[in-house]
This record gives sequence, C-alpha cells and structure tokens, in this order.
Amino acid sequence: MPRVLITDNLSAAGLELLRQTPGIEVDVRSGLTPDQVREALRDADGIIIRSATKLTAALLEGQKRLKVIVRAGVGVDNIDLDAATREGKWDRKSFTGTQLAGKTIGVVGLGRIGQSVARRCRGLEMTVLGYDPFISAEKAAEQGIELHRDVETLLVKCDFVTVHTPLSDETRGLINAARLAKMKRGVRIINCARGGIVDEDALADAVESGQVAGAALDVFVKEPPKGSRLPSLPNVLCTPHLAASTDEAQEQVALEAAEIIAAFLTRNEVRYAVNMAPISAKELAGVKPYLDLGYRLGLLLSQINRCAPVTSARLSFRGDAASKPTRLIANAFTSGLLGSALQENVNIINAQLLAQERGIEITEVTSTDKGDFSTLLSATVTCEDHELTAAGTIFGQEFLRLVRLDEFHLDAYLDGIMLMYSHRDRPGLIGAIGTACGRHNVNISHMALGRRNVGGDAVAFFNVDDEPPQAALDEVGKHPDVTGVQVIKLPPAGAPLPWLGL
Repeated sequence: MPRVLITDNLSAAGLELLRQTPGIEVDVRSGLTPDQVREALRDADGIIIRSATKLTAALLEGQKRLKVIVRAGVGVDNIDLDAATREGKWDRKSFTGTQLAGKTIGVVGLGRIGQSVARRCRGLEMTVLGYDPFISAEKAAEQGIELHRDVETLLVKCDFVTVHTPLSDETRGLINAARLAKMKRGVRIINCARGGIVDEDALADAVESGQVAGAALDVFVKEPPKGSRLPSLPNVLCTPHLAASTDEAQEQVALEAAEIIAAFLTRNEVRYAVNMAPISAKELAGVKPYLDLGYRLGLLLSQINRCAPVTSARLSFRGDAASKPTRLIANAFTSGLLGSALQENVNIINAQLLAQERGIEITEVTSTDKGDFSTLLSATVTCEDHELTAAGTIFGQEFLRLVRLDEFHLDAYLDGIMLMYSHRDRPGLIGAIGTACGRHNVNISHMALGRRNVGGDAVAFFNVDDEPPQAALDEVGKHPDVTGVQVIKLPPAGAPLPWLGL
C-alpha cells in the first residue's frame, strides 16, 4: 500500500482527505531532524512538505522507494530540484523489448477499428489472425486476415492479443483466467476497447506469474482503477482512457462527423451505423427496388391480415435478392408490416427493435437458386391461428410485381389502389365486377387473376385509378360467387421510400 509521509504542519482538511482515500497509508511526523527525515523516507512512496523541511541532495540520495514530492504552498526553494529529478541513469538492460515483425497478433473484433489495427499490423510485418462472428470470410481474406470463428483456436496461436469489441453479455470477461492459461507463455495483452472485456484480476495474476509478459490498457472496469493491481505492475502500461486524445484525432473525428451527416442528408448514404447495415450511395441506389419491394409486401400483408396479431414473420430471398443486404430489406418489410398498426413512426432503422419489443420474431432464409424468377422475395406472417404468404419480384430495374398470394400464382402490380376480391372461378364474373366498377365511375388500369383450378377458388386484383366508394364494394360483395372484397392501399409506382426520401 502506498505510504505518504507528512513532515510539516498540514491542515486538518488535507489530512482527512488523505486518510479517507482508499489504498493510501498516511504517516504524519513533524519536528524531525534531517537524519530522521532521511530514514523515514526509506519507507515512503511520497512526501508532503511545507517550508520547514529541507529536502537536500544528501537527504534524497538513495531514496529508491520515493516517487513524488509535493510542496504545500508557493515556492520550491527548499527542495533540491536536480536531486529530486531522479538519477539520470542510462539503463538499457531494463528496457529490452520484443520485435513485432514475424510475430502473430490476434485481433478480437473486426469492426472498423479492428480492421484498421489489422492493416497497421500487416505493415509491421506481423501475421494477423482475426475473430469476429459476423464478418465474411471473403472480407477478411481481402484484408489479409486469417479468420477464426472460434476465439479459442485463435488465442492459443498468438504472441499478442488486442480486443476491439463492444462490451456486452457475450464479451464481458472474454479474456479470462481459463483462456489466459491456454495462451502461449509470454503473450502480451492489449485492451483499448472497453473495460470488462479483459478480466483484470485474472490478467494481474497472469502477469505476476509470468504467463503474460506484459499488458497495455487504456480502459478499465472502474475509472480511475482504484484498488486494481495492474497500474502498480512494472510490465503493465496503463493510460487514463486517452483514446483519441490528440489534436489530429479531434480534428479528424469532427471532419468525419460532418462528412457522415452531410452524406446521409444529401445522398442518403449510411456510414458506420450501429443500428443498421452501412451502405454507400451507389449501393443504396442499387438496392432501392428491393427495399421498395420488401416495404410494399409488408404493407400488403398488414392490410390483408387486418387486425390479427402477428407472432412472427419469415422472409425468403432467392436468386439475385439473396446477394443484396437482406437485413436492410427485412427492416423495410417490417416497417411496412408494422407501420399501419403502431402509433410510433416506424422506419428502416427502428423497425426490428419495435418488432422485438412486441415479441414478433423476424427471420431470414437465403438461396441463390433462381427458380422461376431471377429474383424473388417471399414473406410469410404467422398469426395465432393461420399463416399468410405473399411473394414478389422485380421486372427490369423498377417494376414491382406480386406473383404469389398463398397458393395462388398471379401477376399483379404492387402499386396504388388495389381492389382485391376472392371468388369462385365462374364465367362472366370478371365482366360483372368491371360493370359494377364502371357504374360507380371507378376506372380499372390493370387486372391479375390467380386460381387453383378451373371452376375452383380464385383471387383477383384490380388496380384502379381512384379509391372505390363503399357502394361499389357493396355491389361487388353481393355477387353470389364473390366470397370477399377488400381495398388495398399501396404507394404509387415510383413513390419515394418514406424513410429515405428516394
């Protein structure tokens, strides 16, 4: 425990503050002779003096434990500053390091910072191993990183380990006693991410035993790390959460923040988002039709399903759709599915969270097999007593089509106002419905029909220019072969996505 020697009168408030500080032993001795001061200093880590005590060169000579001198008051003429500034040794043997070139470093967490660290380590001619459960093997290979999906297999191969993950239930204590024991003897540990990822007590034990040759930490569970052994260990470098504490870094983050917000507001470009997939302006333009398709399928199913509570939704991506950012498309679908039912402003960023808060599980399945269409997005919503499926595709670059509703296959335009009716497949029915629409001045722009078999159950969609009046719906619904009628409202063709404005 550090000991502070006080040889002159110090105010009661100052003494009380020191005595209440955990981890410090206070030794108050006034009226000492110079020889007595010299002897007392042998067991002191620090000393506080005023003007009575004179700290001469002779008195300070050989005081190996003394680390700090504090003068309470103005002026330091009673302290030999040259002697107090230490011995000026040129002790090269005590500072022998280890070469980085040819060594292996494990980067745990390959986000933006982890990848930046990996690039710099390759420049130092190090072999870079990486662990991250989300990065693709192709992306890691592009950056010269040997990817491991199991952190255990990575750690045992490393001369250095640096962590760059967020702190979560999964990463708390990621570097623990058991894993430290399995690493190479003499490994070095670096944590500049979050306190708690490395078990500090286990690391201190491993350093003291020699299992870990050294460590560098910028973050701690408690900051400052009072009571921790790590700052007192000679082969551990501790810094007070300095992170980007340089003039250049402060300027860089300011410029980066300005660029990020300008890119989003002027080009809809999403960079470094923590709650959605990052996407460039060019990529966003390419994926826009898929976002639109997902959003409209969500809107369609929410209206057909009406008030039945949804418990889960499953999205299937086939063909070209499987190569797109499926999570982003799933978010677009979810925003359409929930948008009409919730009071909140549901968008592509908060849709997944709002679904989770309501116990709605959104899952994704992908397949590169194209089947009947070059791209296909199929969505199935599950309620307490039934399921409902709708599938859509994209013709060209912008034409969105509904190609399946449950077991019915069809080709309906996914835009504008749609009159949906289920019926029995009978001759003359379509003409009767067209006549009813014409009688109420409802213009039909497109029609699509799906049926199981001749004369069986069927479903049809009429795209109409204006919303049909209730009288028109009542007339259609009274036809003996019509079993249901409903108006579906979707955005017009080419309408901007509500949360991105494009």
